[in-house]
Amino acid sequence: MVFKFGLPLAVLLASAAPALAAPAASSGVSPAVKVLHENLIVLDTHFDTPANAAVPGFDIRARHEVSDGSQVDYPRMVEGGVDGGFFVIFTPQGARGPAANAANRDLALQRALVIHKLVARNSDLFALATKAEDAETISKAGKRFAYISIENSAPLAGDLTLMKTFYDMGVRMMGPIHFANNDLGDSATDPKGPEFGGLSPLGKSFVAEANRLGVLLDASHSSDLVLDQMLALSKAPIILSHTGAKAIYNHPRNIDDDRLRALAAKGGVIQINAFTGYMMDVPKIPERDAALLELTKAYGSPRDVPADRREAYKAARAAIDAKYPLPRATLNDLMKHILHAAKVAGKDHIGISGDFDGGGGIEGFDDVSDFPALTERLVKAGFTKEDLAKFWGGNALRVLQEADRLKGS
Repeated sequence: MVFKFGLPLAVLLASAAPALAAPAASSGVSPAVKVLHENLIVLDTHFDTPANAAVPGFDIRARHEVSDGSQVDYPRMVEGGVDGGFFVIFTPQGARGPAANAANRDLALQRALVIHKLVARNSDLFALATKAEDAETISKAGKRFAYISIENSAPLAGDLTLMKTFYDMGVRMMGPIHFANNDLGDSATDPKGPEFGGLSPLGKSFVAEANRLGVLLDASHSSDLVLDQMLALSKAPIILSHTGAKAIYNHPRNIDDDRLRALAAKGGVIQINAFTGYMMDVPKIPERDAALLELTKAYGSPRDVPADRREAYKAARAAIDAKYPLPRATLNDLMKHILHAAKVAGKDHIGISGDFDGGGGIEGFDDVSDFPALTERLVKAGFTKEDLAKFWGGNALRVLQEADRLKGS
């Protein structure tokens, strides 16, 4: 079991060493739980932070605010006892065909470069991780680790040999599909419905090549039939990097109990997603949508608002939120998904992703500084230190290690 310091909780609490002293409790987190949390290897499997890092002027060393469109930065990682995670190369699903494949490839390569620059320019704080054991090594060295993943593998659809190119750039997790069907297979949420009845022939080759390279396969956003086929075809366990339990909220992006059991039987892991739209009904408010559209016309994309207009933008956005409020999921909702998945799949097969900087975040779990609050809830629910070590990183790192161990087989 991976612990940051490898010491029993009683020893940690009794220790007076400054390095192990817990920061002041916040948000109702007890000092004992804060110390316990700090002693774990804590990771999130889906940070969309590279989208922020690609914006000129973004500084991951500075503390930002959720209202700035940012949920992950170094100060808040320290505050939340977060040791690292998977930083995502995301490509929106658009047109398909040779020209689109080339454009998607180039965009993904540029985003990979953004991640490498982020790590290189902040090498005193971050280090690139490519193997499961790197998480502990980097954490013990006092830095945050950055794994790289791909969400939506449309950039690879024109030439699967690009999978090796991205592997050589450090990518260790790949999800084939996003909101819409692509050349690899069917999405869980394409309004047109299924196109291939699961994976396409190219998608099946994608699974085989991921196994050959030792890349961890991610079935989040994939249709149920794609998940079934990935489980059947893959020689290694797979992961759902940010997905919920369908029994708690019936959404196509979530997974039903039979598939949860099949995922666990394969040795895989579900990382429960903290995304309101996949946890509860969210009403459609046309007036709100129209107001947000006008806001974008006036200020541009939230990530691109210049510094001298940011306060005005935040005030205008706050006014829209106040006039047309939307309900938000809470930590109570998140706990329902976690506890259900733990019951059905087992505690060896669960973890967490806030889907931060990609639309995630709920009441009480808004950015990475809130991670200890979830540990507090899990402790109250009966999770032991060993359970928490698995939940906060051990399970995800195990399947990453298995994908590497079984590569080429």
